[in-house]
Amino acid sequence: MTSQVKYASAGDPHGYGEIMETQEPSRIGPLLRAWRRRRKLSQLDLALRADSSTRHLSCVETGRARPSRELILRLAEHLDVPLRDRNGLLLAAGYAPAYRESPLDSDRMAMVRSAIRAMLAGHEPYPAAAIDRTWNIVDRNDAMSLLLGTVPPHLSETGGNVMRLILHPEGLASQCLNFAQVRAHALGRLRHQVDTTGHEDLRELYEEVSAYPAPPDLDTDPGPVDPTGIVVPLRIRTPLGDMAFFSTIATFGAPADVTLSELAVESFFPMDEQTDMLLRTLAALGGEGQ
Repeated sequence: MTSQVKYASAGDPHGYGEIMETQEPSRIGPLLRAWRRRRKLSQLDLALRADSSTRHLSCVETGRARPSRELILRLAEHLDVPLRDRNGLLLAAGYAPAYRESPLDSDRMAMVRSAIRAMLAGHEPYPAAAIDRTWNIVDRNDAMSLLLGTVPPHLSETGGNVMRLILHPEGLASQCLNFAQVRAHALGRLRHQVDTTGHEDLRELYEEVSAYPAPPDLDTDPGPVDPTGIVVPLRIRTPLGDMAFFSTIATFGAPADVTLSELAVESFFPMDEQTDMLLRTLAALGGEGQ
């Protein structure tokens, strides 16, 4: 069974244009089932959360019923589906996307860029960077050069990718004093992201960086987790002395745009007085001591 769907006109708030396309409404069923299983929920669990019935949800998953646009968005909300994939669910059922995806350099995102710049500048003299969903750096403050100053251009050009910068043997791995521990943590974060989203580009990134060889003469066993620790540190050897950092991740609240929902700011903080002193000294010198 097929149906013709008329998308929103060019004058609508979403601006997707007028398109006539034949859709297979039954495509939505397998996608919803995959998300439900990824979240480890039964049909009963999801039906109760979304104020639906198990019977109706079963019919939707098997293609015997076509869900309404409102039900899809409600199910997606309770399944914590990323906005990008919510649009995919709507398209699979023959509906127009609900969320725009605005380029970061567009006029519409001017206030977002301004907010990111304020967050990055306000974090000086400590390093901070804005990243997208695949860990590409889209903006960074001047202090990030303290971490990336020895990284070769082929890893840092066009901003660089956090996972490659950390795990590539020519990147920070070559100067990381607790590389095995950092590697295990970074791969764990990326693996979790792959498992919770199913995104193929993240899976490809994971396969790439997990295959990188460990730099020679560095620790090869992360060892047991320190029960007294509260964060996994990043310990870096520099010409001026060893530095130790921990990081935080900040995201935008209540995003209604795909691009905005996928942006985050990772901020690095010193773990000891020596690191804090070195960062402040280098900032005062304008980076001349690198």
